[in-house]
Amino acid sequence: MTSADYRIESTQPIAGRFWPVAGSLQLAVKDRALAVSLAAKSFTSNSEIRVVHVPTGEVVFRKPGQRAEWNGEDF
Repeated sequence: MTSADYRIESTQPIAGRFWPVAGSLQLAVKDRALAVSLAAKSFTSNSEIRVVHVPTGEVVFRKPGQRAEWNGEDF
């Protein structure tokens, strides 16, 4: 396996409390569980967030876009 087996990606900038680089469109991650956890806790403005297994191109997780933006409060 390579150093970046999974990629979190979106067509819109991704943000969230645990997102390391606010406003980026993708992030390479070694661990599948970490990639899915980061994607699940992140958001975009009405654009899907995906976790892709880089070697195969398989989408292993999808989160639909959200219309309302996160206001900094936990639900």
